[in-house]
Amino acid sequence: MNCASRETMSRSGELLGLMRTTISLAAMLIAAFPVAAMAQDVVAPEESVFDGDHITIGVAAIYGPSYDGSDDYVVSPVPVVQGNLEGITITPRPGGVALDLIPDGKDTAIGFSLGPVATLSRNRASQIEDPVVRAAGKLDAAIELGANGGVTFYKLLHGYDSLTVSADVKWDVAGAHSGRTISPAVSYFTPLSKAALVTLSASMKHVDDDFARYYYSVSPAQSTASGLPRFDAKGGWESWSLCLLGGYDLNGNALDGGFAVFALANYSRLMNDAKARPYTSLRGDSDQWTLGLGLGHTV
Repeated sequence: MNCASRETMSRSGELLGLMRTTISLAAMLIAAFPVAAMAQDVVAPEESVFDGDHITIGVAAIYGPSYDGSDDYVVSPVPVVQGNLEGITITPRPGGVALDLIPDGKDTAIGFSLGPVATLSRNRASQIEDPVVRAAGKLDAAIELGANGGVTFYKLLHGYDSLTVSADVKWDVAGAHSGRTISPAVSYFTPLSKAALVTLSASMKHVDDDFARYYYSVSPAQSTASGLPRFDAKGGWESWSLCLLGGYDLNGNALDGGFAVFALANYSRLMNDAKARPYTSLRGDSDQWTLGLGLGHTV
């Protein structure tokens, strides 16, 4: 799930990008606010910290499922670094980073983004609260590399909003699930004032058979260890998500950087074998909620 889009970030000073997992939301939380800078620039032209190279450093507390499909919830602290250096937008991802190598012009009506993305996934590798799922065994961390890209349409309902359609495509190169994921998303951003913004986004996630077998299946050994029934999973659409993100600059002016606070609420619904697997259907819940609160500083 993406609470804000990469393309919106590249136009107005980088948001914190997506995703769809608990940590993905944390990344969105910290760096989404700088988007207000360009939008408000139209209302009150003045020097902006986002006009040149800049960086945002922040931290968030995320309350979400202990693994994808769990009904046990944990709190995770998440550090975030994002910014723009020499025209390259640096956007956090869940456990990683994405780069946008195609900067948008300030007065562009339609913008494009394209670049590499790299993430570390630790789903069911730690923080497994359910003793039965824990008995099935921890999984290896996955290192996922790929590409992200999208298109953004500016000034739709007024002079300061934007709509972005984007997607990440990644493959595991560490030999954990050894599969592929595709995560399309659509995001609408609008500032509410010179200090406040709101972003509403919707996203989905598609996985291949290798990914599904690794995370959804219950092997004979896992069944013996945990008591869960055997389950042979196949790939397909894993989930859909809706996310609402809000941010507020603490001195009332986003253009001069400084400190800002953020809050988010995300709902995800697991589908197909992600919902039917015993880890979800017997020990967890297909309805997944994530809440977050964070603080960031921009220079």
